[in-house]
Amino acid sequence: MSDSGRKNNSSDKSYVKEFTYTHKNPYHDRLEEFAEFVLRDEEAEKFQGLWIKDVFKRPTPIHVEIGSGFGHFMLAYCEDHPEISFVGMDYRFKRSYQLASKLERHPHKNFRYLRAKGERIEFMFGEKEVDAIHYFFPDPWPKTRHHKKRLFQEPFLKAAHKILKPGGKIFIKTDHDGYADWMRSRIEKTTLFKCSLNTIDLHLEAPEHFLAQYKTKFEKIFIKQSVKIKAFVLEKI
Repeated sequence: MSDSGRKNNSSDKSYVKEFTYTHKNPYHDRLEEFAEFVLRDEEAEKFQGLWIKDVFKRPTPIHVEIGSGFGHFMLAYCEDHPEISFVGMDYRFKRSYQLASKLERHPHKNFRYLRAKGERIEFMFGEKEVDAIHYFFPDPWPKTRHHKKRLFQEPFLKAAHKILKPGGKIFIKTDHDGYADWMRSRIEKTTLFKCSLNTIDLHLEAPEHFLAQYKTKFEKIFIKQSVKIKAFVLEKI
């Protein structure tokens, strides 16, 4: 789809190639402390299609996490899977700085961290460059007037489909019933992916699945509160 087509299909200009990050947050400069593994704003986009050759410099699968938050999944998964090249990202400044501080002490350096927008994945990664995308407990934007801010929409699905390898997967978890219903309605309509897991209670219905094995800080709280974890696995067609 052309950039103009994307603009017409989404009110978020982040999907337009010419988008420019603008901000005055002091944590942007502080992230330079971790320049060895942190890329900010447009810095990641110059490596589109070159992550194996110029960034990780080893022929490994690439996993991308959108919305790494406090990093519980990223930290654990990178330690358990040193054979994976992992790219985590989040858009919040202070949280990104706090996570970068933890990543600096990580025993493996099989990752990069991006202070960037998930809407920009099409410009960060080349076509068929990514093996898996992880999207856990995103902001549900519960108010109706804010639904347009939800990432899980057609422009994102098209961008994800473009960067994923054949058979590549999107792994999703959410505690929010409304956002889960929103996702489910779009999954039912898409012809880009087939759904291999669709559960309203991950830990009851699929306790052996790897999604159930890795629990974030907030996920543990939700479970204690008897909140059911909704999960999906989408496979690129």
